[in-house]
Amino acid sequence: MTAATSHRIGIIGYGAIGARVAEDIAAGKVHGAELVGIIGRSDPTKAHSAVERPGTTLTLEMALEHCDLIVECAGQAAVSEYAEKILSAGVDFLMTSIGALADQPLAERLHASGPGRLFMTSGAVGGLDILGAGAREADYDSVLVSTTKLPETLIQPWMDQAEAQRIRATGEPLEVFLGSAQEAARLFPRSLNVAAAVAEAVGNWDNVQVRLTADPAAALTTHIIEANGPSGEYRFEMRNNPSPDNPRTSAIVPFAVLRSLEAAIGERGGLV
Repeated sequence: MTAATSHRIGIIGYGAIGARVAEDIAAGKVHGAELVGIIGRSDPTKAHSAVERPGTTLTLEMALEHCDLIVECAGQAAVSEYAEKILSAGVDFLMTSIGALADQPLAERLHASGPGRLFMTSGAVGGLDILGAGAREADYDSVLVSTTKLPETLIQPWMDQAEAQRIRATGEPLEVFLGSAQEAARLFPRSLNVAAAVAEAVGNWDNVQVRLTADPAAALTTHIIEANGPSGEYRFEMRNNPSPDNPRTSAIVPFAVLRSLEAAIGERGGLV
């Protein structure tokens, strides 16, 4: 580490999330953080071009040598490709694509990896603190995550033409999926990080059910989390504005990442 008050940060990905995270770090808005650069996985066709990037372009090898913490803002494939190498090199890793942990063997390897520390951001969801606290007392009897989004954002590459058209053409709320969080994260990797975050918070992927609804009137993405157990009954509802750069992502996510980053580098006290 370069100094007690300077944590060197690398970022994987420079899309709707990574660009804002990088820009705020470079502008000095994250206390104790210094941006080293961006690690591959960028798309020059996106709104944020390589010319506009703060910092430099890094290979993974360069990042492992020069960074204290690496933030993933590039999707589940990036977690699978990079996370173990980063943690094993002793560099901390902050993950946004928690849905990658639906791959149980990968999840087990990452939770066992080190000496780098694994962090996960809350992303577009709230209430994880109390859900995690309740799970320490005992498993919940039931946990349900109900997510409602615009139909077009839920179309997946694996869907056949008829299914995709059924979702696009719906004139009313249409249930697209009902099942386990693990299966939801596998089938809808860009839309179900919320369910994955809840599953991680309660420590039991098998106990979390997901209902996914396409609604043409859904101006805002809605997540409703309901949990019942020995510690109490909980219900949280969130209605997030979509990112202007990527409607599949909630606009709040990069700011959640920035908050998680400040907590991870530990330069300040505050609510954790």
